[in-house]
Amino acid sequence: MQNYRAPRWLAGHGPVGGNLQTIWPALFARSHQGPAPVYRRERWTTPDQDFIDVDFSEAAEGDTASRPLLVLFHGLEGSSASHYARAFANWSRENGWHYAVPHFRGCSGELNLAPRAYHSGDFEEIGWVLARMRTLHQGPIIAVGVSLGGNALLRWAEEAGDTASQTVRAVCAISSPIDLAAGGHAIGRGFNRLVYTRMFLRSMVPKALRKLAQHPGLFDGRKLQAARDLYDFDNIFTAPLHGFRNTEDYWARGSAKPHLKRIRIPALVLNALNDPFVPAASLPRQHEVGAFVTLWQPEHGGHVGFARGRWPGHVLTLPEQVMGWMTAHTGGT
Repeated sequence: MQNYRAPRWLAGHGPVGGNLQTIWPALFARSHQGPAPVYRRERWTTPDQDFIDVDFSEAAEGDTASRPLLVLFHGLEGSSASHYARAFANWSRENGWHYAVPHFRGCSGELNLAPRAYHSGDFEEIGWVLARMRTLHQGPIIAVGVSLGGNALLRWAEEAGDTASQTVRAVCAISSPIDLAAGGHAIGRGFNRLVYTRMFLRSMVPKALRKLAQHPGLFDGRKLQAARDLYDFDNIFTAPLHGFRNTEDYWARGSAKPHLKRIRIPALVLNALNDPFVPAASLPRQHEVGAFVTLWQPEHGGHVGFARGRWPGHVLTLPEQVMGWMTAHTGGT
């Protein structure tokens, strides 16, 4: 992906190309070969007596107990049904890996119970999930996070430092807004505000209001209904529910970018330079990240796009190249 170029039929200059390469792969590109992935769901009770749902796809043949496990953390309002999750499930099936998609709270189709949801800097939740995966799985574990999930995964690796290798072999963040302020402001302007912000709020606001019905007085419902961008939503809902003073405090403390030098396991950070959510100017350079972190910053790709092939295209090259890098940097797992 470090040299990715969009196919001619999906190319475009400036913001047009970035938006085309974001929207088309998510809606129309092929994400798997053969039948769609089939998952087995488990419900895990969290330390605060809430729950998350985890979807598993098992390796089918041979000594499956020692097979590697790929754990994928999805993006904002994503799930195991997201196009990228299906693509990584397809790769896992074809390569004989176990595969798991833990859903952030409230993202599995059922509202969670606690007076909280999930957020971009939720490294404690990532750590709890990975620690439990480690107790359940004998073989090697590799973790991939997409967008919000990637930033949270990097925050976990940063906080874990030298101890991260006791849990996973390597991590990867794909199209992650590792500078949350830059990403938050970008999605709140122009075309992004009209299309992507509206799409996210159309899902997030009703879910938050259901949370308010669960826990009356948790926040001001009228103010939330008046929110017109993610800054407002985070200020009213995300930040106070998760221990932050306000949006600025949340975005500053939740961002992975300032702490990338603390990572002590192989980490791949993939961001397209034309991602409409993540301004290219906000991305780090190699001298800013330390020896364990590799940056892939191709000119094209959009936000979790990276389509290949003839129209209507596919997104199968993304997991192939990401997992090729991951296995090459973990002793050929």
